[in-house]
Amino acid sequence: MSNPENTILQVNASARKSGSVTRDLSDALVTGLLSKTPEAKVISRDVSQGLPFLDEDWVGATFTAPAERSADQRLKLALSDTLVRELKAADTIVIGMPIYNFSVPAALKAWIDLVARARETFQYTENGPVGLLQGKKAYVIVASGGTKVGSEIDFATTYLGHVLGFMGITDVKIVAADQLMLDPSKRDAALAETLQIAA
Repeated sequence: MSNPENTILQVNASARKSGSVTRDLSDALVTGLLSKTPEAKVISRDVSQGLPFLDEDWVGATFTAPAERSADQRLKLALSDTLVRELKAADTIVIGMPIYNFSVPAALKAWIDLVARARETFQYTENGPVGLLQGKKAYVIVASGGTKVGSEIDFATTYLGHVLGFMGITDVKIVAADQLMLDPSKRDAALAETLQIAA
């Protein structure tokens, strides 16, 4: 059995490479976690440049039993398989997520579509769906210009929290640097909270 925080998966979704609050804060959190567990392995996944959207061939491949998949189907699922392996390997997941137009960035949604797979990260049972990724800890670093995290117009954190829980990741901590266009000092407050988590 792996030790807590033995493997950290860091997912960045901000379109900005420089000046990104979510990148800066998630980097600070990962650095802090490594200071406590220096032997931890970090898997970095930057989805900001976009990922393939699901199409008919991809869906057909997932509905085909693994042993019966053709070479083309295995190739079609290769990236998804890699992303799923990264998620399964992680004890801790750090997601840097800006809120774009009240929801998650399209690139992050594409990542979710590629990792939320029946029989891989969740399964259907006679009692309903069951997540297969229990025992993991997730930190979601959120930044927004005007959307208040947790408000009725925040469709990002509620959605991401639900999807993570659907896959069995129910220990989710949200760190909000929200409404930065209204109060830039919230970035400093979020950084302080991030450093406290990692302390």
